[in-house]
Amino acid sequence: MDQDEDGGRTATEAPLLRPRRPHRRRRRTLAALGEAGVVVVSALVLSLLVTTFLARPFSIPSASMEPALLEGDRVLATPLVPGPLPLQRGDVVVFADRRGWLGDDGDGAGPAAGEVGAAQRGPAGRAAVVVLTWLRVLPDPAQGHLVKRVIGLPGDRVVCCDAQGRVSVDGASLDERPYLPPGAVTTQVPFDVSVPAGELWVMGDNRGDSRDSRYHQDVASGLVAQDAVVGRAVLRVWPLDRVGWLPRHGEVFAAVPDPPPAG
Repeated sequence: MDQDEDGGRTATEAPLLRPRRPHRRRRRTLAALGEAGVVVVSALVLSLLVTTFLARPFSIPSASMEPALLEGDRVLATPLVPGPLPLQRGDVVVFADRRGWLGDDGDGAGPAAGEVGAAQRGPAGRAAVVVLTWLRVLPDPAQGHLVKRVIGLPGDRVVCCDAQGRVSVDGASLDERPYLPPGAVTTQVPFDVSVPAGELWVMGDNRGDSRDSRYHQDVASGLVAQDAVVGRAVLRVWPLDRVGWLPRHGEVFAAVPDPPPAG
């Protein structure tokens, strides 16, 4: 082999290549995995915070709240009501079925879209449902929920019906046309209930297809415990052509006096 005077390699001799060090590749892989883990954990924490303090998704499986909510709609309910913000007459609320209202009529608010499908995709799908339920992104499928409109607050006397077939609250007759289906009869089920402390009187907007307080007067007088309310439904998020806020229609209750302290 030709060498120069200093004993070095000639210009035509190929330099030796240093082998790559495997531990460098491992460090880069671990760093990438660490960054991905931070992103995933951050997303999970953010999701937990949002569903705990801002909004939870629910699906509407029945026609009991038409026309405001149709079967198949998806809504977001804020847990700020009740809590930092008070419940008001006209609020559309999601509440846990503690008193056994749910039967075979499909009147409850079910899991958000995709929960059932995920459960049918095997262990990975079921694991995803468990995680999303723990994060409260999906409702707990073991605990049924219902969606109704608050008509009577603690201290209210709710009566049906006046001479014109209308519901009255504390003597003020309600014109419920803003949220009832066109031409709907207010109700054909008579009741006269004084709402005690910690309870609510609720009804579905589609009065002819809603198993609400009227039909459960044999169980706690048809009342719903306030602490069973998991949130107020504030936003319809699906389908896209029906995205919009869910109004309270406070004008319906404008003539109702503030309720006295409930006993």
